[in-house]
Amino acid sequence: MEKLAENIWIVNGDAVMFLGLPFTTRMTIVKLSNNDLWVHSPIKLSPALKTQVEVLGNVKYLIAPNHLHHLFLTEWIDAYPRAQVYGTDEVIKKRGDITFKASLNSPRNGPWSADIEQELFSGSPLMQECVFYHKSSETLVVADLVENFSGDDFNAWQRVVAKGVGILAPNGKMPIDWRLSFIFGKADACVHFEKIMAWQPKTLVMAHGEIVSDNVSEFLARSFKWLQ
Repeated sequence: MEKLAENIWIVNGDAVMFLGLPFTTRMTIVKLSNNDLWVHSPIKLSPALKTQVEVLGNVKYLIAPNHLHHLFLTEWIDAYPRAQVYGTDEVIKKRGDITFKASLNSPRNGPWSADIEQELFSGSPLMQECVFYHKSSETLVVADLVENFSGDDFNAWQRVVAKGVGILAPNGKMPIDWRLSFIFGKADACVHFEKIMAWQPKTLVMAHGEIVSDNVSEFLARSFKWLQ
C-alpha cells in the first residue's frame, strides 16, 4: 500500500491476462471526510491487504467503474457485507449475482460528493466508464479511460502490440478499439473530457500503468488528441 497524498492510497495487485497481455491491476482507496473508506476497482483481497485496509478505517463504498472491473467484488462483499456497491449500468447488468446500491449512470453525484466528484464518460456503444476526482489531493482516478503501461511486464511482441494500440508509456491513452467506437459519439466524449480538464488534476492514477504526476494537463491533452 502506497500513500499518494493525505487520505488517498493505491495498492498494486497481481496481473490478470486480458487480450493476450498481462494487465497489472491497481486499486485506489480514499478516506472520506467522515472517515469511511471509498474503494475504487478492488483488487484480489488477501489477509495481509485486509489487515492494512482495516487500519485505515471502515470500508463503506465499493466502486466498479466499468464492466471490466468487477472480478474481485464478491471477495470484498463477503469480507465487508455492510459495504455499498456501485457500478455502471453495464456492470450491473453483467453481474446479476451482486446487489448494487445504485448505478453510477445516475446524474446525481454519489454520497461521497463532498470529497470526490465524478463524471460518466460515455459516447461509445462498446463501453462507458465513471471517472472520479479526489478534490483535496487533486487526483483524477480512472480505470481504462487511460492505460499507460511501462512495458516491463511485456515480452517483445507484447510491447509491439501495446505500442500499436496506444497504451505504452509515456504515450498511454484509451485503447484503440474503444477509441474507434466513438465514431458517432465524439461530441458526447468532448463534453466529458472538458469536465475532466476543468478539474485541473495534478495527479492521474489509472488501474493499468504508470501514474502521471507531472504536467498532467499536457499528458491528458496529448492522450485525448484523437477527439479532435
